[in-house]
Amino acid sequence: MTTTGKIALFVGGTLFGSAGFKLLGSKDARKVYTHATAAVLRCRDQVMRDVEAVQEGCSDILADAKAINEARAAQEEKYIEDTAKA
Repeated sequence: MTTTGKIALFVGGTLFGSAGFKLLGSKDARKVYTHATAAVLRCRDQVMRDVEAVQEGCSDILADAKAINEARAAQEEKYIEDTAKA
């Protein structure tokens, strides 16, 4: 590539970059960023609600499993006592 071509690419890149910054900082762009951020926040809130629901379900399952194990342990203890008496 010639020196003139390199200079042309540099100038073109600089102009494109300057236009890009102006475009990204425009009112319309800010409006898009604001709406996109609001959508992300809504999504985050929904995900957190879903996570809480799953955690509550897991807590219920854990409590039920502990109750089952306690009942089994009590039955086994009673069976051992009954067998020892016989």
